[in-house]
Amino acid sequence: MVYPKRLKPGDTVGIIAPAGPAKLGKVQDALPLFKQLGLKVKLGKSISKIHGYLAGTDEERLGDFHEMIADPEVKAIFCARGGYGTPRIVDCIDYDLVKNNPKIIWGYSDITYLHTAIYQQTGLITFHGPMLTSDIANPEFDRLSWSMFYQLFQPTEILYDEGISELSVISEGNATGKLVGGNLSLLVSTLGTPYEIDTRDSLLLLEDVDEVPYRVDSMLNQLRLSGKLEEAAGIVIGDFAGSTPKKQPSLTLEEVFQDYFGGLSCPVISGFKIGHCFPHIAVPLGATATLDTQSKILKVRPGVC
Repeated sequence: MVYPKRLKPGDTVGIIAPAGPAKLGKVQDALPLFKQLGLKVKLGKSISKIHGYLAGTDEERLGDFHEMIADPEVKAIFCARGGYGTPRIVDCIDYDLVKNNPKIIWGYSDITYLHTAIYQQTGLITFHGPMLTSDIANPEFDRLSWSMFYQLFQPTEILYDEGISELSVISEGNATGKLVGGNLSLLVSTLGTPYEIDTRDSLLLLEDVDEVPYRVDSMLNQLRLSGKLEEAAGIVIGDFAGSTPKKQPSLTLEEVFQDYFGGLSCPVISGFKIGHCFPHIAVPLGATATLDTQSKILKVRPGVC
């Protein structure tokens, strides 16, 4: 396990778009947050480029990532948005460069693939948290989501209980392990690749957006058949916005979760506001976490040193 160094006021952070193109106006709308945190910002060269549904070519997006990692002035890297495209560059990443320059890397959704690949190749803890154009620039971005950035300045334990949102126990138990995972559809797309998600003795975080129950069912079944659910020490179910079935008859999402998680011999809790939602609780992936169904809590140890 490799911890990135904490930030301090006056540090410079980099903004990149390793997936879809970011609207520069929305990026600018999000920058006051970093100013309020006392940080300076450096934008990636291809952040506003458009190559179809990508923020520039694979070479340009990869170049921005490598440049930010190698730049000694840049202490953290924040992703402007998700979308699609991150998996296209993970096999070309210089993981030795990343391991020799451990920095805070922050994002979610399509960035799940980057988190998974980096942790498995280097052991570096990265952060699943709100991004610039999709979250910070959104008028609904709230104070609790905003406060998640403070954990980057001071090692902070994240304690999630029902004071934040109502939680539902699907399978009882108590387990401790490394917190891994993120976006369900991206995790499924890692299967059969050198970057396949490893859930052994880990707490598996799952979230997604605009996926109706039969699609979630299909993806969970693939994780089941590949042994990923059985190997996990526990399951943390985040937000699944936009999951209302468009056609009837249909199983509900809750029924799908019960089918796949109800019979597991490990703790499973749903209802966490982690994902495409507000508030958006940011968590360090790769950090040690505890899931306890009796107290209905998720406790995640600090992700910086």
